[in-house]
Amino acid sequence: MPGEVIRDELVDVFRGVVVALVRTDESDLTIRQLGVVLTCYLNPSPQTVRGLAEQLALPKSSISRALDRLSEFDLVRRIPDPRDGRSILVQRTAAGVTYLRQMRDIVAKVSART
Repeated sequence: MPGEVIRDELVDVFRGVVVALVRTDESDLTIRQLGVVLTCYLNPSPQTVRGLAEQLALPKSSISRALDRLSEFDLVRRIPDPRDGRSILVQRTAAGVTYLRQMRDIVAKVSART
């Protein structure tokens, strides 16, 4: 219904997390970049462009652009796959681990307030 205000606790938490993230000194990530970085860090197996594209149902070119940007922020790094020189693996970085810890803390604080 137009003009209807939808209040949902999960949406409020999501909004609070987004607002808190944009208030940090860290560079803003797009939702796509955030999806890629979260997938890389929350999935224990090594990630490839092809694998990320399949998991996120996105074109490989979109994943590559997101990885380019995430690499600029030092949140991920691309390395050759030692088992298959034709494949590239996405490696986690110390800065990425720190970013995820900060995000976890933000989510916990926002969730506690709701």
